[in-house]
Amino acid sequence: MFFSTAYAAGSGAASAPAGDAFMMQMMLIGVLFLIFWMLVIRPNQKKMADHKSMVEAVRRGDKIVTAGGLIGTVTKVLQDDEVQVELAENVRVTVVQSTIQHVFVKGEPAKADKADKAEKKDKEKEKEKEEG
Repeated sequence: MFFSTAYAAGSGAASAPAGDAFMMQMMLIGVLFLIFWMLVIRPNQKKMADHKSMVEAVRRGDKIVTAGGLIGTVTKVLQDDEVQVELAENVRVTVVQSTIQHVFVKGEPAKADKADKAEKKDKEKEKEKEEG
C-alpha cells in the first residue's frame, strides 16, 4: 500500500502541467455547448422565425387553426396583434395572433387523408365493375 502511494508521488514530474488539463476541460465544454447550440437552439430559433412570418402574413379570408384547436376563417385583421375569426355562421371571436398554429391560405387545397384516397379508389373500382 505504501509502495503504490510512493510510486504515485514520484510520477508527478512526467504528468502534464495543470494549465493543459484546464484548457482541455474548457475546450470540451466549448465543444459541448456548440453541439447543444446546433441541435437545440438553432432549430428552435428557425421554427420561431417561420411561425412569426406565417402569423404576420395572415390576411382576410385565410383559414386558420388556433392553439386551442378552433378552426375558422379570418374576417378582419385588427390592431394590437389581434385577428377576428369566424368559427361558424354569425359566430365571431377575437384571437391573439400568436395563438395561431397553422394557416391555410385562400385557395390552398386541404390535404387528403390516406382513408379518403382509399375511398376514392374503391368508388372508382366499383364504377368500373358496373360499367364492365
